[in-house]
Amino acid sequence: MSEREAAIGAARDWLSVNGDRGGTRYSTLGQINRKTVRELRPVWTYHTGDADPARMTNIECTPVVVDGLLYATTCSPTPDVVALEAATGIQRWRFDPWKDGPERPLLASGGVNRGVAYWSDGRESRILHGTSDGRLFSLDARTGRPDERFGRGGVLDLREGLEPEVRALSYGCTSAPAIFEDTVILGFSNGEGPSPNAPGDVRAFNVRTGKEVWRFRTVPRPGEFGAETWPADGWRQRGGCNNWPGANVDVRNGIVLVATGSPAFDFYGADRKGDNLFGNCVLALDARTGKRLWHYQTVKHDLWDYDNPTPPIACTVTHKGKRVEALAQLTKTGFCFLLDRRTGKPLFEVEERPVPLSTVPGEASSPVQVFPVKPPPISRQGFGPEDVTDIAPANREFVRKRLETVRTGPLFAPTDTQLIVRLPGFHGGASWAGGSFDPTTGRLYVNSNDIPRVHSLIKNAEGSRVPYRSTSLDRFVDQEGYPAVKPPWGNLIAIDLNKGSFAWRTVLGEYPELIARGLPPTGTESLGGTIVTAGGLVFIGGTKDAKFRAFDKSTGKLLWEYRLPHAGYATPCTYMVNGRQYVAIAAGGGGKLATPSGDEYVAFALPSDR
Repeated sequence: MSEREAAIGAARDWLSVNGDRGGTRYSTLGQINRKTVRELRPVWTYHTGDADPARMTNIECTPVVVDGLLYATTCSPTPDVVALEAATGIQRWRFDPWKDGPERPLLASGGVNRGVAYWSDGRESRILHGTSDGRLFSLDARTGRPDERFGRGGVLDLREGLEPEVRALSYGCTSAPAIFEDTVILGFSNGEGPSPNAPGDVRAFNVRTGKEVWRFRTVPRPGEFGAETWPADGWRQRGGCNNWPGANVDVRNGIVLVATGSPAFDFYGADRKGDNLFGNCVLALDARTGKRLWHYQTVKHDLWDYDNPTPPIACTVTHKGKRVEALAQLTKTGFCFLLDRRTGKPLFEVEERPVPLSTVPGEASSPVQVFPVKPPPISRQGFGPEDVTDIAPANREFVRKRLETVRTGPLFAPTDTQLIVRLPGFHGGASWAGGSFDPTTGRLYVNSNDIPRVHSLIKNAEGSRVPYRSTSLDRFVDQEGYPAVKPPWGNLIAIDLNKGSFAWRTVLGEYPELIARGLPPTGTESLGGTIVTAGGLVFIGGTKDAKFRAFDKSTGKLLWEYRLPHAGYATPCTYMVNGRQYVAIAAGGGGKLATPSGDEYVAFALPSDR
C-alpha cells in the first residue's frame, strides 16, 4: 500500500467500489454499531434527475469516498459522473461523458455502470470512468474536468485497440476499473452469442498518459499457454471469456485478481471443443506485466452461462493452524472456492465429479465438473419435484402441472431442445454483488439467490450459420408470478472461511402481500451486496421490497431496517467526515428486477445531537 493510500485509510474513506483494493468491503468504523444503529436516520438525499421508468433505468453504483467527496455515477444506461459533498449531498461537479459522444452508442450489457475508480499520487488525483460504449475518461477529482494529458483530451477510445473487423461490435466497461500504482486495469463486457464478437481481454493503461501497458488474452492463441483447450482457430472473434465484474488487487504482492465469464456462445459449444481456458477462471496476473501467475477453472466447457460474476476477494485466513494469504471466489453455481493466493491451490478439498453428458448433436460437454467439499453451497444445486413451491395448494398444483412438460435435474444437467429448470439460475447463487470479508473473524458475508429459470435450445433452419439458438432465460414462476421453488428465495449467509462452514444463515427480503396472508418471510431475489463493519454490523439493500437493512454480524439478527424510496440494487458504502460516520446507498430500482425506477442516493447517520 502506498503512503497516499495509507493516509486515505487513516481518513476512514471508501477508497474503491469494493472498499479497499483487495475487495474486502470491511470498514474499521464503529460509531454506528449494534447499540446505536436503531437511531440511524437519513440525513441527505441526492436526486440524479435522469431516471426514465419507461427504460427501466437503474443505479448499481457503489460510491467512492475520499477527502470528504463522494464520487458516483447516475442512472444507467448513460450515466454521468458526479462529485458530492459526502456530509451534505451537495453537488460539487457533474460530468456528462455522452455530451460529445456518439449519437447512438452501442452499449455493452444494456449500458449498466457499477462505479468509478480513484487514483492519486498525493499531488494530483483522478477519477477513472469506463463507459459501456468502449471509452475510458480521466477526470480531475477536484474539478471534474478531463485530464488533457490522458489519451486524446482526457478520453481513450478503447475500440482502437481491437482488430478492425470487431471494432463496431458490443464492447465496453460495466464495472469500475481497478488501480495499481500508476496503472488502471479494465475488464470488459462483450458479446456472448455466436461469433463474431469482440475479445474479453483484460487490459491495463498508464493512468497519466493512457498508453496501454499490458494486455492479457483470455482466449489463448496458437502457441500460447492454454491453446490446447480450444480448436486451432477457436480464438477467432471469440466472445465471452471476459472479466466483466472488474478486478481486485493484492497491492502488497502486486497481483491482479480476476474472474472470467463463460465462453461464447453461452449455451452451445460444438465449435469450441475442450475445456476452454480461460473461460470461467480465477486468474492471478502480475500487476506490472499482465503475465499469468496461475489460474483455476471453476466450470469446464461452460454450457450454462455460469460466469464467475464477481472479482476474487483477497483475504487472510487461519487454515490448519497457520495464517494463509488466500482469495475467495463466489460463483453463480452457489460455490465459494477458497484458494491460496500465491499458488491457486484450493485450501479445502475440491472433488471432480461426473456430470450428465449432452445429447445435442455436435456437442462435446465435459464429463466432469469441480465441486468444493467446503464451504457448503450457498444455494440449492438443482431442481426436482420435491422442490416445488408450497406457499399455497393452488400454486403448488400449478407448478406440478407445468413440470409435466419441463425437465428437471441436478446442477450441470445438460441443456437440449426441451425446456429444463435451472437452479441456481442465471443470477446465481452469488450475483455480481459478491461478498464482504471481516479480517477480524475470518467470516465472509454474501447474499444468495434461489430463483429457478427455464431454458432450452431451439434448432435453427437447415443451412443456418449456427445450428442452435437459445430461448429466453425466463424465471420459472407460479400462476401469481412467485418463484416456483419452495422458499426461501433469498438468503444472507455468513461463511466461516477458517472452518469452511456456515456461521449463520437468515432469510433476506419479503413480499408484504404474502406476509399479510400469514406466510413467514420468503426472501426475494437480490442484486446488490453486503458491507461489514467493526461496529458489528452487516449492511445490505438489494431486495425487491426496497428495504435497507443492518444485521448483527455475529448472529444474523436483524437490528434495523428502512424502506428506501426505490429498491437499492447496489452495494452500500460507509465513511466518516468530521467525526461523523455515514452509510450511503443508491436507490435506483428498475433494472433486471423490474421494480419502479428511481434516481436517489441516500445517506444515513446518527442524530448529530446524540
